Amino acid sequence: MKLTLILAIALFTPLVLQRTIFAKAFTTSERAPDEYSLTPSQASRFARLALKCVSKEYPNKPDHVINNPADVEAPKNLHPAFYGCYDWHSSVHGHWMLVKLIRTFPAIPEAQEIRNALGASLSRENILTEVGYLKQPNRQSFERTYGWAWLLKLAEELHLWEDVEGKVWSENLRPLSEALATSYITFLPKQTYPIRTGVHPNTAFGLAFALDYARTAGNKSLEAMIVERSLTYFGNDAKYPAAWEPGGEDFFSPALMEADLMRRVLKPAEFRRWFHRFLPGLSGTGLGKLLRPAVVADRADPKIVHLDGLNLSRAWCMRSIATALPPNDPARRILTDSAKLHASDALAHVASGDYAGEHWLASFAVYMLSTEAP
Repeated sequence: MKLTLILAIALFTPLVLQRTIFAKAFTTSERAPDEYSLTPSQASRFARLALKCVSKEYPNKPDHVINNPADVEAPKNLHPAFYGCYDWHSSVHGHWMLVKLIRTFPAIPEAQEIRNALGASLSRENILTEVGYLKQPNRQSFERTYGWAWLLKLAEELHLWEDVEGKVWSENLRPLSEALATSYITFLPKQTYPIRTGVHPNTAFGLAFALDYARTAGNKSLEAMIVERSLTYFGNDAKYPAAWEPGGEDFFSPALMEADLMRRVLKPAEFRRWFHRFLPGLSGTGLGKLLRPAVVADRADPKIVHLDGLNLSRAWCMRSIATALPPNDPARRILTDSAKLHASDALAHVASGDYAGEHWLASFAVYMLSTEAP
C-alpha cells in the first residue's frame, strides 16, 4: 500500500522529486515474504483459461505463407498440434503452461483434463505434421524467434517432467524441438543485428528461452552459439535510454529482457558490472517509466492489452535480475519492489473476461510466478 501510494503521488510530482521518492521507497521498505509464487488455487484458475482455448480454433490469426491454392487450409489442418488460442505461439505457450502446472501440482482438479488435452495435441502424427509445415518453401521465418523460443520452453518442461505420459509427449515433440534448434543455429550467424523491439521478434527473449532449453537438453552447439551471439549483440551495451519505454503495444521491455538474457550468459561479477553500465543507477529520466506499471486503457483491444503482458514480463525479468545481483546491491531492492508492483497490477487482469488477453496472459503469469524470488 505504501509503495502504491508513493507511485500514485509520483504521477503528479516533478521528475526531480520523483527520483527522490522512488529512491527512498525502493531502498528503505521492509522486506516481506514473497507473496508472488504459484499456488494450487492459482494453478487451477490458470489451467481453466488454457483448457478453454487450446482446442478453440476460431477466432484465429495465422502466420501463414500461401505457396499455392492447396495451402488454403483451416488452422487445425495446418497445425494439428497448435491450432488453438488464436495463434500458433499462444497455443504453444498455453501447452507449456499446462505442462508446468501439472508438473508443479500433479493433484489439481484439472489434472486429467490437462492430460487429455496434452495427449490430443502432442501425438507423434500431429508433431510430424508441424515439422512438415516448417519444411515447406517460404516458411523459414515462421514464428521466428518468439514461437521458436516458446516451443523450446515446452520441450524443456517436458524434458524435466518425470512422468510416464510426459516422457512419451517429450519424445513425440523431439522432432519439432530439434528442427527449431537447428533453425536457430542456421539463422543466428546470419542475423547481423539484434531486434530490440517490445513485441514478438525481440532477439533477447528468443535467445533467453532457447539458452534455457539448450542447457537442460545438453545441446552444446546451440548453447555455444547463443552465448556467442548474446555477447556480440549486447555485451558492449551501455546507458540504455530507458525513457523510451514503454511502447504503446509492448509486452516486453527491451531493456529488461536484454538484462534477463545477460544474467544467464555472464558470471555474477561480470553481470553486475555490465548491468550498472547498461542501466546506471536505475536513475535518470526513465526511472519512473521503467519501474512504474504500464497503464492499460482497453483490455478488449488485442494490441493495447499487450501492456498487461508487459507488466508481467517486466516482473519476471526484475525478479530474475535481482537474484543475479549481490544482496548489498541497491538495485536489487529497487527491482524487487518494482516487480511486486507490476505483478500486483497485472495479476488482477489475467482473467479479464475478454479473449484478447485471456488466450495468452495466463502463460506469462505462470512463468512470472514460477521465477525465483529475490
